[in-house]
Amino acid sequence: MKVAVIGPGAMGLLYGAKLSKVADVVLIGNNAEHISQINENSVTIKREGKGEVYDVKAVVSGEAAEAADLVILFTKAYLTKEALEQNKAVIGKDTMLLTLQNGMGHDVILKQFAGEDRILIGTTAQGSYRENAYTIVNSGLGDTMIGSIAGKDEKNDSRIAEIISMFNNAGFPCACSDSIRYMIWNKLMINASSSVLSGVLQKNQGYVVANEYAWDICKDLIREICAVAARDGFSFDPDEQIARIGTHLKNAPGGYTSIYSDLKNGKRTEVDHISGAVLRLAKEYGIDAPMQGMMVRMVHASKDREYQEKLMAELIFNG
Repeated sequence: MKVAVIGPGAMGLLYGAKLSKVADVVLIGNNAEHISQINENSVTIKREGKGEVYDVKAVVSGEAAEAADLVILFTKAYLTKEALEQNKAVIGKDTMLLTLQNGMGHDVILKQFAGEDRILIGTTAQGSYRENAYTIVNSGLGDTMIGSIAGKDEKNDSRIAEIISMFNNAGFPCACSDSIRYMIWNKLMINASSSVLSGVLQKNQGYVVANEYAWDICKDLIREICAVAARDGFSFDPDEQIARIGTHLKNAPGGYTSIYSDLKNGKRTEVDHISGAVLRLAKEYGIDAPMQGMMVRMVHASKDREYQEKLMAELIFNG
């Protein structure tokens, strides 16, 4: 199977490298320097102190000319449309598009590039962080769940089965879900509560559950997500979700999220596709979700914090 992985960040490198053992993989990214380093050094995946090297081809966005059987998207959510526009050449008439990105609503953009029968959405519990352009640490193991937005179809089901088999053979436990949107909501429970809150606070995940005030905020965020999900047709018990997420945070107290890292490094975040996605649906259903709205505003207010602090310091210094 020919596979194009767009977005060779920590997760893109993880999936692209391991899939290269069982498929013909090309990594596609915008950073020419990083692409050059990947081609020169290959990709190294570290796990529990051991490293394995994978020889994977990488090209700059727009240079791949051959249509793939499967395109996997790992770009930041706000770059999805741009990335697909730049790489239309890899999207043939039979190409399947799979998003394993954070957040919700990516299928709306994917529909501009392929029919519903060729669009897959999914979630992954794998974890990875990057040491440099070509070295990553596989920090967490877990299942990959995928599903079609078009529902059941004999031809589609066989293609999905082939993709699932490929993932499993590459070492990614994978299964198909008939309710993939439920799985997306299940992941948003954490991403739009403790993950975004730890980013705003610039603290690790353990702080959220250890600090009574932070945990109260997190519980309010979870309750709002449950209320919106219910109107979207997916029932979650708020108390069960609070207990589940509390246990998750206690078991991985030193974890840092992508929103934390993006804010720390002054980069644009995916909050509009995480908390913002919950907020948009809340407005559509006529539900109040003030805490989700506050998180969106806090993230945007924090994004330029270092620049603003430097500017204020200069103003004060200059009188």
